[in-house]
Amino acid sequence: MNSNRLNQLMSFFEASPNDGFIIFAVAKEYEKYDDIDNAMKYYLELKQKDPKYVGLYYHLGKLLEKKEQYQEAFDTYVEGMKIAKEAGDNHALGELATAKMIVEEDFLED
Repeated sequence: MNSNRLNQLMSFFEASPNDGFIIFAVAKEYEKYDDIDNAMKYYLELKQKDPKYVGLYYHLGKLLEKKEQYQEAFDTYVEGMKIAKEAGDNHALGELATAKMIVEEDFLED
């Protein structure tokens, strides 16, 4: 793990613990090194502090899929679709809809 980058991000986080972009960057850095638990921790913190942060829902959903928590992933995608629609972010809305459909078809029972 490139601890210099993570250390730098953590110092930014300590200086601005409510900055959604920084929290997202920390989560992505942990995710990059397959540290699912820490990535999840920061995505959930971001969701609590900035629930309108559209980008978080796709990545959080994918982590939930990795943990085989398919219903939670599905619910996260649905929630993210509402946020993306409110924000007018059609690109994110499309990505979330596709991810939701795949989880629904492949992992959830009818």
